Amino acid sequence: MSRTIKNYIDGDWVESGASTLMPVHDPASCEHLADCPDSTAADVDLAVGAAKAAFDEWRGTPVLVRAQYMHHFKVMVEDNFEEVSRIVVKEHGKTMDEARGEVRRGIESIDFAMSVPVLMRSDGLEDISSGIDETTVRQPAGVFAAITPFNFPLMVPLWFLPTAITCGNTFILKPSPQTPLSTEFLFEMLDELDFPEGVVNLVNGAVPSATALMEHPDVTGVSFVGSSAVAKIIYETCTRNGKRVQAQGGAKNYIAVMPDADIEASVKNILGAAYGCAGQRCLAAAVAVGVGDAYDALKDELAKQVANLKVGYGLDETTQMGTVISDSAKERIESMIAQSATEGADVVVDGRDFNVAGYEKGSWVGPTLIADVQPDTTMANEEVFGPVLALMKADSFDDAVDIINQSRYGNAASIFTSNGKNAREFKYNVNAGNIGVNIGVAAPSASFPFGGQKDSFFGDLHGQGMDSIEFYTERKIVIERWV
Repeated sequence: MSRTIKNYIDGDWVESGASTLMPVHDPASCEHLADCPDSTAADVDLAVGAAKAAFDEWRGTPVLVRAQYMHHFKVMVEDNFEEVSRIVVKEHGKTMDEARGEVRRGIESIDFAMSVPVLMRSDGLEDISSGIDETTVRQPAGVFAAITPFNFPLMVPLWFLPTAITCGNTFILKPSPQTPLSTEFLFEMLDELDFPEGVVNLVNGAVPSATALMEHPDVTGVSFVGSSAVAKIIYETCTRNGKRVQAQGGAKNYIAVMPDADIEASVKNILGAAYGCAGQRCLAAAVAVGVGDAYDALKDELAKQVANLKVGYGLDETTQMGTVISDSAKERIESMIAQSATEGADVVVDGRDFNVAGYEKGSWVGPTLIADVQPDTTMANEEVFGPVLALMKADSFDDAVDIINQSRYGNAASIFTSNGKNAREFKYNVNAGNIGVNIGVAAPSASFPFGGQKDSFFGDLHGQGMDSIEFYTERKIVIERWV
């Protein structure tokens, strides 16, 4: 008998008032793992009420004490590292290595939150005028929420929750209904840490609960990671309701490969960037641009290596690429591959109609390589969010930069080169928030903001790094004179 996931509100696991349940499946084995409630606005109101009631006490808790919770939290996640990694594999379909990497990056965010006592320190100046001192003070801002995606079900919530609460705020998490099990386990650990009731809350669901969070008058700010179309809606809804918002959207990440690059080493990096997590990440390499003579060598080496990738169930330690999240995702990706062929591209390695023995009903799309992609086609411009790498040719470095900058997205871009001048010009001229030099996945560590430009980001302050400290605090200016 399937179990129904509960919400976590005011220090207790509680049933949702939802009338609709959404099934959670292992996308590889098709095992029915649980049912996720589509929580209502009333559920959200309970969570926000609990968080609001808990704010004053939590804000008054010394920041060093708040940081100690993070020390204990990190130890708990480390102790359960393998178990939570397996949960990620089961609900998402990625490989064990990828799941372990996700959990490790999540732990980095907990580490960052431990530094809040230092990062919240402010500055001041004596005698700004005769006998007058002026200082700034950072204070927690209130109740915050995060609406997080399926593709990194553990890591992305940890971009937000640890820093928000260590800064002294209270928090509500609404994870993707496709992958709610990782966050359920996360909150089981948080429950063991015995936070004051209402500091951390979990509301499962889809559109109704997300909308209720964005419109609730007692929510100060909302963080979001997902598609650009939804990110824009999140941004507009939150700003219309007077909230802070950081809405990180989709991407079409380009990689330029210069003739002076080490092709074999470059391809090794590009393979991981394009096909890691089955291409379901906002930093996935989507288009490789071979510059001049590099194009043919890049195409030949990629074709050889892509065809040899081992696709299978993520719990098999030898698997190099897992499944996509659902059958609907599989159908959408295969449709885009077919469209690229009608637009004149060459499907060099075709991942359609892919099967894995023993898991024939899984949502499989094999690693796909499409060459001779033209700048005005769908494959060059629209996010696939699947294991598909497009190949384009540029005559020169400047042409490659122009191709990259024509994209409406600006999440990440990378260059492979042995020429320092090329690297510097690329960093200087390419309009993307995360730049890689001889790096396939330009993923910033937790102490740096996660950059995004153009249609890849809506807001002012990005997730992670000092941007997150700014987002989760109010700065108060204190001007004093004592007579």
